[in-house]
Amino acid sequence: MTAMRSGGLNRALLGLIGLLLLALGGAVLAVGLGAPPPSWWIHGGPHDVLLTRAERTHYRGARWWWPALIAALAVIVVLALWWLTRLPRRHRLGELRVDTGDGGAALLRAGALETALTEEGAAGDGVAHARVHLHGRRARPRARAVLQLTPDTDPSTALSEFTAGPLARARESAGLAALPAEVRLRAVRHRAERVS
Repeated sequence: MTAMRSGGLNRALLGLIGLLLLALGGAVLAVGLGAPPPSWWIHGGPHDVLLTRAERTHYRGARWWWPALIAALAVIVVLALWWLTRLPRRHRLGELRVDTGDGGAALLRAGALETALTEEGAAGDGVAHARVHLHGRRARPRARAVLQLTPDTDPSTALSEFTAGPLARARESAGLAALPAEVRLRAVRHRAERVS
């Protein structure tokens, strides 16, 4: 899943949860202020409690209740913490600020530069597949690239060709003083040849 899709999914999920909580809180507030509750409402009026004493203590004597409750809450906390730690990593740059030379600036879509870097990187000698993403700030972007190399390619040659070629051209065309990059090199998996 790309970062853009997961960012949209995160926003949609947060929006849905927010709307649900807003509707539920508004309904509880309206009933609490004296509005007549609908027929499907779980409480009878403004002085009704959320959980009666019988509902609160119904499962207290069961041996499975407290371990199940603690396990469910622990799973919710772990999932929430996992989600929160994943959010900052998914941040990708949307636009780059490009100096026009006349004292002004133009905005360049980072996706266009990522596409150009990916296509040029994949066209390099010995590169089977490339993927490039831009992170950081508008004025100081950083590139993260993954190059999948064919088995007979020298990694140092592929790296120097990528940095001197596509990466240098991207830096110059965007008018950046520097474009730091983290490049990961991976070998393309291939089947072992059978010797007879």
